[in-house]
Amino acid sequence: MAPVISVTDAGIRFKRNKRAKRNFKDLFAGRRRRTGPGEFWALRDVSFDVQPGEAIGVVGRNGQGKSTLLKLVAQVILPDEGRVQVGAGVAPLIEITGGFVDDLTVRDNVYLTAGLHGMKRAEIDERFDEIISFAEIGDFLDTPYKHLSSGMKVRIAFSVISRLEEPILLVDEVLAVGDRAFKEKCYRRIDEMLKAGRTLFFVSHNEKDLRRFCTRGLYLDKGALVVDGPINEVLDRYNSDYGVT
Repeated sequence: MAPVISVTDAGIRFKRNKRAKRNFKDLFAGRRRRTGPGEFWALRDVSFDVQPGEAIGVVGRNGQGKSTLLKLVAQVILPDEGRVQVGAGVAPLIEITGGFVDDLTVRDNVYLTAGLHGMKRAEIDERFDEIISFAEIGDFLDTPYKHLSSGMKVRIAFSVISRLEEPILLVDEVLAVGDRAFKEKCYRRIDEMLKAGRTLFFVSHNEKDLRRFCTRGLYLDKGALVVDGPINEVLDRYNSDYGVT
């Protein structure tokens, strides 16, 4: 079976100084160009394949490239080196504000965000009540999005994104915000999606959640892929490296 995600020798380079600009010669530099002043590699020489239906947990400390990897898979950023191929549609729950407009109401944002992800208006009409019911914010339909609490923003974002039919779901720590009851509700929804054969890319610092959802782990450290293997082995290696018991 062909991989649904294929990452080959991928690397992405950032500037520490946001004002710094790349030189014209950078456009023609080879893939192994030396790192310039003020630059750092968020990821480098990362390679792996993902088969349809796999549940992948991405493990590592803060600042080691986990969220950057998810953004590469979501194709919202492009690698400076290597190649990232995604053979199916992606439903990204990476940043709770992504795709939502502060001054629009909750109702308008549901239609806008779902539409941007390819849902037709008739499909949104059909699923609208289900989306709002799941998010439990029916009293705030005509409230501007900017006035919602962070927990309410997570509710509506997860509810919209999890109703997309895309085969790949990306989740990056956003469920750390919100009350326990709603979080468990979201987790049951993820369980349903996995049973339906969806592919999951899951970033979390919660070891219990990683063991619950994921069968395979990718351990990133200093932008490099250190271990790719069964999730329990990956977590044991991570805990051993950093003295966690």
